[in-house]
Amino acid sequence: MRNFEIHKPEVFFDLKTGKLCSQYAVVSKKEIQQLAGVFADEAERLKINPSQIVYAVESYLPVPDGKKVGLFWGITTILPGKVGDEYFMTRGHFHAELDTAEFYWGMLGEGILICMDENGNSWAETMTPNSLHYIAGCVAHRVANTGSEPLIFGACWPSDAGHDYETINKKGFSTRLVEKDGKPVLIKSTQL
Repeated sequence: MRNFEIHKPEVFFDLKTGKLCSQYAVVSKKEIQQLAGVFADEAERLKINPSQIVYAVESYLPVPDGKKVGLFWGITTILPGKVGDEYFMTRGHFHAELDTAEFYWGMLGEGILICMDENGNSWAETMTPNSLHYIAGCVAHRVANTGSEPLIFGACWPSDAGHDYETINKKGFSTRLVEKDGKPVLIKSTQL
C-alpha cells in the first residue's frame, strides 16, 4: 500500500448466509463421521449418514498461525439436528495458549454457548442474533444449535491462541446439552 491511498477491503462477509466473500477465506467442514466421541450416544451417531455436515467454519487468517499481536476472524454455521437427544454442536476446545480469550457473537438462529473451566465447572449462555459473548482464558467452549434453522455466529481470537482439542477428546465436557420436554437442558456428563 502507498501513503495516502484508499483501498477497498479484500474481505467481506454476508450477514444473511454467514459466508466470507474473499479469495483468502479458509473453509473447514465437519461431517458427523469426523465427530466420534463428541456425542454421548455413539450408536445414534452411527445411524446418521456419515457425510452429513454438522458444522462449517469460514476463517480469515491475515497473519501466520502463532504470530503474536495478530487476530483471526471467523464465521461458524451449525446445521440443525440431533444425535439422540443431544443437539448438533462443535467439538469444543481449550486454547493451546490456555490464558487467551475470545469473542463470539450471534448472527442468525438460536443456540447455546457451553463453557467449562479447568476444574470442570460448567455454565452456558443463550446465543441469539446480536448477542455478544466474551470467553475468558482458561475456559473450554463449544456451541450447540438448539433451533430449527442454521445457527450462524462470528468469532475473533488471538492468532497465537491455538486450539487444544485433545484435552476435550480425552476428558470431555462436564455437562451435556440435551433436549427435555422440548427445551434445552444442561445435564451432568458421565464422560468425566
